[in-house]
Amino acid sequence: MADGVTGLSPVRDSRNPHGPALATGLGTWAAFVDEVKRGDDF
Repeated sequence: MADGVTGLSPVRDSRNPHGPALATGLGTWAAFVDEVKRGDDF
C-alpha cells in the first residue's frame, strides 16, 4: 500500500512492482482489512 495519495489506498502486488495498482477509498480498504482479520467470507 502506498502513502501520500489523499483519500485513496493504492495497492499493488509486491511481486510485480511495475504492474497495475488497485486504488480504493480509505473506508473501503479499512473494511476489507477488517473482514480479512475476522476471516469473513466475501
